[in-house]
Amino acid sequence: MCIKLDFAIKSIRKAIALAYDNTCKYLAENYPGDFARWLLASDTSDIQVLKTELNLEPIRADSVTFLQIANQILHLEFQTTPKSKTSLDFRMLDYYTRLKREYWCDIEQVLIFLQPTSSEIVFNTQYVDKKTRHEYRVIRLWEEDPAPLLANPALLPLATLARTDSPADLLTQVATAVDMIEETDERQNISACVQVLAGLRFDKSLITQLFREEIMQESVIYQDILQKGLQQGLQQGLQQGQEQGKKQEALQLILRLLTRRFDAIESEIEQQIRTLSITQLEELAEALLDFSSQSDLVNYLGNIFLPQPNQED
Repeated sequence: MCIKLDFAIKSIRKAIALAYDNTCKYLAENYPGDFARWLLASDTSDIQVLKTELNLEPIRADSVTFLQIANQILHLEFQTTPKSKTSLDFRMLDYYTRLKREYWCDIEQVLIFLQPTSSEIVFNTQYVDKKTRHEYRVIRLWEEDPAPLLANPALLPLATLARTDSPADLLTQVATAVDMIEETDERQNISACVQVLAGLRFDKSLITQLFREEIMQESVIYQDILQKGLQQGLQQGLQQGQEQGKKQEALQLILRLLTRRFDAIESEIEQQIRTLSITQLEELAEALLDFSSQSDLVNYLGNIFLPQPNQED
């Protein structure tokens, strides 16, 4: 039960993190021109949103937009935190080489950090190796002037995370700007995105004070973002849970077989067995068929997986 609860909590946390990411992807893919004007000062309507899954071993970028007149790609990556399994600077190089290979045109890369942090990673703007140097642009939203973001409905969700001496006043300005959006569906969707990203900075009580919760619930895009985040988070959690569950099943089977064969197992030996990997447990399951006494088990663990008992340093 504890294991299932732990994975459920981790899945929910992942779903929440993915909700922020999916919100930014939605904005960038549905309002590519607005992002191009903000980041490139490029006033063009001839824009094409490209596929985000890149060739070779598939990796998925957050947003890839082709500015046809300028023959240029705008590649955006959104990060809630600087943590990443693969270092962000190398990821940006990896994205760049794949995009270059596929489209062979100018590429402007922008890495956008959403939450304030003192990590040195958010101040790094290049990948450097012995014979390789790759540069990209970094935006730390908490340092950005909110004025350009407040002036554009598509960028209002990002405005909630911009620079300000009075966060509550800034959120009020965003709420006022959202109310001024005339088209109902767009107002609902932008409002939903605002509330999702505002959750990175503001208490829920203040958000619900300024925004009507039913608008968020009615928003089709919010439901889609929430569902995608939950699905992705639960899939990752389920995969980890399955691996952990497989090990747990193998462990329980081994302990039952050993108890049946030798009546009882010393607690120290049991603890050693619990540290084994799934592969090691499977190998032990085969080996124990040849054990005639518990000393065979001790020798097996000592010789193959763990230091010999009472071995001196």
